[in-house]
Amino acid sequence: MSIEHWWPKLKPSTQEWLIENNGDAVSPEVLAEIAQVGGVVTSDAWWVGENGPSGFYFSDEAVDWIEAVANGEVPERP
Repeated sequence: MSIEHWWPKLKPSTQEWLIENNGDAVSPEVLAEIAQVGGVVTSDAWWVGENGPSGFYFSDEAVDWIEAVANGEVPERP
């Protein structure tokens, strides 16, 4: 499932955390919520970036998408 489908299903506090920490490693709790609402972080979806020992990171395109949301813009899917 793509970010534009699971994003609105996240708690507002989670969306706020993702906006405020955009580009940082995503916490395990936030990853669990993303998975719970349908975001598969082990997929090859465009929004999935690095996932390794240092944590999970969104792709550069997803970081841009979240930034657009934070700026009140309608983000475009890459």
